[in-house]
Amino acid sequence: MTSRLVLYAPNVHTGGGFVLLQAMLAAWPAGTELTAFLDARGRDRLVLADGVHVCWVTATVDSRLAAEIGLRRVARRGDTVICFHGLPPLLPSSARVFVFLQNRLHIENTLQARFGWKTYLRLTLERLAGRTFRHRVSEYIVQTPSMQCKLQHWYSALECGVAPQVRVLPFVDLISLVASNAGVQRKWDFIYVADGEAHKNHRNLLQAWQLLAKENLRPSLALTLSSRDAVLKHAVAQVNKQEGLNIHDLGQMSRGEALRLYVNARALIFPSTSESFGLPLIEASHLGLPIIASELDYVRDVCVPAHTFDPNSPVSIARAVKRFVGCPEPTVILRTPAEFWAELLQDECA
Repeated sequence: MTSRLVLYAPNVHTGGGFVLLQAMLAAWPAGTELTAFLDARGRDRLVLADGVHVCWVTATVDSRLAAEIGLRRVARRGDTVICFHGLPPLLPSSARVFVFLQNRLHIENTLQARFGWKTYLRLTLERLAGRTFRHRVSEYIVQTPSMQCKLQHWYSALECGVAPQVRVLPFVDLISLVASNAGVQRKWDFIYVADGEAHKNHRNLLQAWQLLAKENLRPSLALTLSSRDAVLKHAVAQVNKQEGLNIHDLGQMSRGEALRLYVNARALIFPSTSESFGLPLIEASHLGLPIIASELDYVRDVCVPAHTFDPNSPVSIARAVKRFVGCPEPTVILRTPAEFWAELLQDECA
């Protein structure tokens, strides 16, 4: 019996994961058989080659459970299942199971307390599923060395047994990143291509822009918040109105729109505190756009930033922006011990 490949990707319909899914399916050899379980919310944006047989999964509990049952029925011994949604199957499978782990939050607790209760609950259940059913995984696939190290550490902390192989296998559609910068007028000083999830760290970014405004610096910043980020959208509008900031929410963008946005910017700023890949960093780097980003391992895995900062410090973010625009903040003026006493006593006598 010929072995088959099954791609299991429910709930992959936005963000960098969906961009990678689009690239994978577009590159699938036409006429070659592939069984795929895909999120119905991305149906209109996927190009499927001949030979790809799809089971569309909706965003309901019944549909997700039906997909898990369908996966168990379809995948036989000798087949390979690629779990592109980052979690092992909920039901036992006789096939080889590869988990393409794209979400660092599945294996670490970073910032979970700052998510809304729905997101927090979803992440908690996903982490539980990842731990409980990890023994069903034959191999993990990650995109960066730091993610490989994090996953191996997570696995070894859970049990004393030998962890499955963790392969670093990054990919991106570089053809779509070809762009001409000739004669382009930079409309935006900075852009941040990201939704409003808590780990994307927009709150500290807004505080940094407020600090810059106090020094009469108001660089333009373009955001790409989604319709699900209503609270954050309101906060952006409010701080713009109250403090006269130059922040513009352009709304959620398609991949093509985002690539054109890179060309119209002076720099990408990326304050995210946790990423498994950081696709915008790769896109900006290949388009020659300077990057100002968190000084974290995931950044150094994929690019060489022009400036870095502590993502947990609005002051550090603001200082990095000032360095980039040519207004570096001076360091403190040092005094000799004698000058210290002289100045202190002069103030005391005044």
